Amino acid sequence: MNDYKDLKVWQNSISLVEKIYQLIKSFPNSEIYVLSDQIRRSTISIPSNIAEGASRNTKKEFIQFLYIALGSA
Repeated sequence: MNDYKDLKVWQNSISLVEKIYQLIKSFPNSEIYVLSDQIRRSTISIPSNIAEGASRNTKKEFIQFLYIALGSA
């Protein structure tokens, strides 16, 4: 597999992470710790799973990680 950073889906997921981090800055203080933490973790999981899947040995394994990334979305 080519470098995962060349994948459009990975690039878009990084863009999503950046947008989410900016959006969370506008959350009220009452939500900043619990809700924002959950959103951050699930969002960063998307590009992380794409990158991990791209490093696997088979296309089937890569697809499984893509499904995990989709679940995080």
